[in-house]
Amino acid sequence: MDWMAWTWPTAAFFASIAGVLIVMTGLAIRRPSVPRTGILGIETARGDRLFIALLGSAFINLAWIGLTDAAQYWAVLVSAAFAIIVFRWV
Repeated sequence: MDWMAWTWPTAAFFASIAGVLIVMTGLAIRRPSVPRTGILGIETARGDRLFIALLGSAFINLAWIGLTDAAQYWAVLVSAAFAIIVFRWV
């Protein structure tokens, strides 16, 4: 990891995203996604909801860094709750 000057939390973050993408690929192969219309009023598939959850989580974490002095771990919990809400109702 030294050649990229990454920290272990950064590496864990990208490894977890890679893991999620691998799991989603496996799910897509075994159980193809059925598009559905949620509270946004648009038709979304499983991958669309993942993208919305990842993008929203990035904004939540950036806002957390910019607006609070609290530990970043709380933003991760808020992001996880956001992802659950997105997958359930969007």
